[in-house]
Amino acid sequence: MTESFHCGYVALVGRPNVGKSTLLNGLLGQKISITSHRPQTTRHRILGINSLEHAQVIYVDTPGMHQGSRKALNRAINRTAADTLHAVDVVAFLVEATRWTDEDRWILDKLRDLDVPVILVVNKVDSLEEKAELLPIIQKLSALHDFADIVPLSALRRDNLDSFESCVVKYLPEQEAIYPDDQLTDRSERFLAAERVREKLFRKLGQEVPYGVTVEIEQFKQEGNLRRIHALILVERDSQKAIVVGKGGSRLKEVGTEARIELEKLFGGKVFLQLWVKVKEGWADDERALRSLGYGEEK
Repeated sequence: MTESFHCGYVALVGRPNVGKSTLLNGLLGQKISITSHRPQTTRHRILGINSLEHAQVIYVDTPGMHQGSRKALNRAINRTAADTLHAVDVVAFLVEATRWTDEDRWILDKLRDLDVPVILVVNKVDSLEEKAELLPIIQKLSALHDFADIVPLSALRRDNLDSFESCVVKYLPEQEAIYPDDQLTDRSERFLAAERVREKLFRKLGQEVPYGVTVEIEQFKQEGNLRRIHALILVERDSQKAIVVGKGGSRLKEVGTEARIELEKLFGGKVFLQLWVKVKEGWADDERALRSLGYGEEK
């Protein structure tokens, strides 16, 4: 008897820094979404496509949903995540094993009326000192909602990811694959380049620069095996520009070098990467500027 083929979309949702992008990268075995210890590193919806023998699982990595959306950027991020919930076949709600917050409760309230299965993913179980601690945590969380399934795992250590994926496939509709077997994401090389630069900025800058930084690719040309990429780093104030550039341009050079090395691995060819920093006051609270930078236009 031939096994039926399942294909569909799975939203990875949760508050910032709960491990959604790390989970996506672990499931695909390749880095698609950028990660850092800073909350709200993910700002856009990103598809990660995993083609299996009897299924194609299309994961939708969403920005961390958060309360207190003061700036237009924060509101655009929340809209991107919320809109995704109504366009998928399954929702995977990620929480931390050792931490349940008001923001988790706020997100769960948004999931209660969905017409699709909601799987609770208890991430970061590796942070528990004893395995025996897990059962009472699961029992407590299971009482909060009638979840379709509950799966404990460690995205960072890639523990129990197979069980999670098997669980997800059960709830996907029977239909043919939507994407070619060799396609990993719907995002362009141009987008991936901008994200890699932004990731290196987040990791290098630590807490020094707030979220008023973004990256725009002004030029992306491929010449044989060489990609020429000119990236513009936007900040909101002159003081931020000085921090991004660093003494004698040292920090900007470090960001460029690390991003270039990673992009060469990703693209499998040489990369010439040039970075500029420009001050654009108030861009993160300007709806028109955000649209021009690709925020809030995703469906």
